[in-house]
Amino acid sequence: MDKKGEIMKQKRISFGQGKGSLTHNNREFMADNVDLLRTPQNITFVRQPIGEAYEQLFAESTERYNAKQKRNDRKVHGSYYEHLFGVKPCNTVRTAADKRKRFYEDVVQIGKREDSGIGTEDEQLVADCLKEYMEGFQERNPNFYVFNAVLHMDEAIPHLHIDYIPVGHYKRGQDTQNGIAQALKEMGYGEGKQAIARWRVAEVEVLNKICLEHSIKPLVPEKARGTLEIPEYKEKRRQADELAEQDAQAAAELSKKVRQINRALKYLPDLQKNEKAEHEFLVAVSELQDMLKSSISILRNKDSIISRIDTLESLTKKAMDKRDKADLTIYDLRQRGEEITAELDDTLNKLKAVRAEKSQLSSELQTVKAENTEYREILATLERIAPTILRQAKEMLREQQREQAQQIEYQPTKKKKSWGLE
Repeated sequence: MDKKGEIMKQKRISFGQGKGSLTHNNREFMADNVDLLRTPQNITFVRQPIGEAYEQLFAESTERYNAKQKRNDRKVHGSYYEHLFGVKPCNTVRTAADKRKRFYEDVVQIGKREDSGIGTEDEQLVADCLKEYMEGFQERNPNFYVFNAVLHMDEAIPHLHIDYIPVGHYKRGQDTQNGIAQALKEMGYGEGKQAIARWRVAEVEVLNKICLEHSIKPLVPEKARGTLEIPEYKEKRRQADELAEQDAQAAAELSKKVRQINRALKYLPDLQKNEKAEHEFLVAVSELQDMLKSSISILRNKDSIISRIDTLESLTKKAMDKRDKADLTIYDLRQRGEEITAELDDTLNKLKAVRAEKSQLSSELQTVKAENTEYREILATLERIAPTILRQAKEMLREQQREQAQQIEYQPTKKKKSWGLE
């Protein structure tokens, strides 16, 4: 609750790097997602041509630098902008040979379309927060010269585009240059790759305070869509929401399986004593199933089939004897433990897949379903295997063996053709 005792609204903050399309920001180009009837409601904080901004920021330092040069080939010819980017000022994206960008853009948004979008009751609330944030941006960041900034109210949700040129001061070379590392250092965010991250954290904290003053509880910031096109970004967001729901379901299922496996732990001591016999039983069943797939396979493997049936008879008898001493056979207990363990493993795999391989979640779930189906079939087969059925199967195979032997005994012998190769 806020200071007034009212329940605070929770909204996620999005603060990330934008594409830097000035024609889009200034509505010189109208994308399909723009509502033209709402465009007049956009708020432009500053709009200065980038060439004019560069002239204002660097022209005097360029003159000072050229005045110190005795050699003409060391001087900056033309404007500072042309010197860096090789073209006259324009709205196309440009990067210098030394990787310096002509300007940087940040896109700031509060909430999602569902809770803060155009047409919702919080549309104006988040717009007011963004406006207040933008009004203090330049004062907080004196080395980030803002030449273009606009609050869009004509798309799905209010959001800010802030375009700025980083200004650094140097002892060598031109004393004032485009330099984001130096700009961050001068503003107190240190050096290295984490300087920009530290700056973003500080800015998000400012936005958090503004939100709290407007009865909004900010959630952990979410990365902006960056260079993704809007339809692609929406699809990524939809997938992320769907996967988050599946993640929660998988976590709940995992918790349930953990409780089940804990209840089954009391069976483990008895099961471990007969682990070897249990393994033999499963191997024999698997091999028997493979050999009973077709009549041809039965004929070819009749001796092996009889051997496996003998093994199953022996193991089943031991299990049946054990039933007289306990409510469940050791095999049944072991089977129960393995069922729960298998379900737990499947759940863990699904949970891991959701978090690590989002794009493959559907296929992995299908694989788990197929494995479960196969597992149930094996269980059904095992349940059908009992001493009486095994004896009947053994007698049937022996009868087939006798009939085949009689057929071979009375079959006339054919002389093989030599085809002239003798």
